[in-house]
Amino acid sequence: MFNLTTFRELVIAALWTGLLAGLLLTAVQQIQVIPTLLQAEVYEENAAAAVVANAEISHEHHEWQPENGWERTIFTAVANISLGVGFALLIGAVMCLRGRPGHWRTGLLWGLAGYLTFFVAPSLGLPPEVPGTEAAKLADRQSWWLITVLDTGFGLSLLAFALTKTNKFFGAVLLAAPHLIGAPQPEVPGSAAPAELAQSFITATVFANAVFWLAIGGLMGQFYKKES
Repeated sequence: MFNLTTFRELVIAALWTGLLAGLLLTAVQQIQVIPTLLQAEVYEENAAAAVVANAEISHEHHEWQPENGWERTIFTAVANISLGVGFALLIGAVMCLRGRPGHWRTGLLWGLAGYLTFFVAPSLGLPPEVPGTEAAKLADRQSWWLITVLDTGFGLSLLAFALTKTNKFFGAVLLAAPHLIGAPQPEVPGSAAPAELAQSFITATVFANAVFWLAIGGLMGQFYKKES
């Protein structure tokens, strides 16, 4: 039964989970993702400078962004921790509805489901992009991402928990539907960064998100169990 005590236990577990998972993700990003990202930003800046020079345009105003180094790391950590807490609350709520996990291993399965739903499935159509990559309209990409996440989440739940073959088949259809429709693509594909660098960024991001989601699932299973 969901009551105030259960909610308190859920929030405490999510806060600890988000803190640790967010810090872990930040550490992995500093080792694998950020170096590749910084290289891609150099290509993006060079390409932008070339365009400005060719057009003879002067641009003196820049949007604020954190400086590379500790400032950028701190802002990244805060964002990752906030994201971790939010996803931990989501997984914890689902755990509560399905019955509390008995072990961190059970939590890992929920983390894997979150990884497949929120990262793997959308990335099949919209892979992680380095700066300077041509992309479709933001609104179109956001709509497709949301549809894919919802279809994948419902599809996986039907495959895992549905009692009839018809419902399981419907779950499989939901998993495939967004990819049969296809993700929005730019009219003219291209990237300022080399293809090898873009592929390295994708590989690093895939690994970092796997660590993040498995950490959220395992830690949430452990902390929620301990709190209860």
